[in-house]
Amino acid sequence: MYEFITHTGNAIKGKCYHDCSYCYMKKWGEQKPVRLDRGELSVPLTNGNFIFVGSSCDMFANEINPDWIADVLDYCIASDNKFLWQTKNPEEFHHWNFPIESVFCTTIETNRLYPDIMRNSPIPQERAKYMNRLNEKKYVTIEPIMDFDTDELFELIAMCKPKQVNIGADSGNNNLPEPSFEKVMVLIEMLKGITTVHKKKNLNRLLTT
Repeated sequence: MYEFITHTGNAIKGKCYHDCSYCYMKKWGEQKPVRLDRGELSVPLTNGNFIFVGSSCDMFANEINPDWIADVLDYCIASDNKFLWQTKNPEEFHHWNFPIESVFCTTIETNRLYPDIMRNSPIPQERAKYMNRLNEKKYVTIEPIMDFDTDELFELIAMCKPKQVNIGADSGNNNLPEPSFEKVMVLIEMLKGITTVHKKKNLNRLLTT
């Protein structure tokens, strides 16, 4: 999902409760109920990696068993690695102890509400509110970027005070409402004034049309 990540870890598996219509995991067919795979927690971690934990299922959704979250965090804390934690429910970031080398990220695809697409996810404004209250190293991911209101989306991202913003497009042919090339370029230039912008390879489709 990210070129700067060296590994992913998914001890909590199964169908994500947020159920976003564009979720890339859906291409693998019917997903099993969410569960903790304890076998994943028995594998010794090598050190010196940048690990994205929970890349296939949002482990901080409200419905996730808190004991499972605690077990995953204990497993990660015991190693010497850097971790990326990403969720659409960043309120949960305030309830747990994390490894020292952690980066906290939320997805904000747009400032607009698309209920049929976002489904059970917290609204973007709520995500930004709880990221704003977090005094840690933070990223924001705008992926898949959907049509937006430029000033409003910029304000939401700025509210998060991110060290880096990752921007990507829909790569799953999900027929999403997408912004124009011009709007994306204006947003990128605005964001460059406050943070580092990382353009994912899949964004090229929008930037070359």
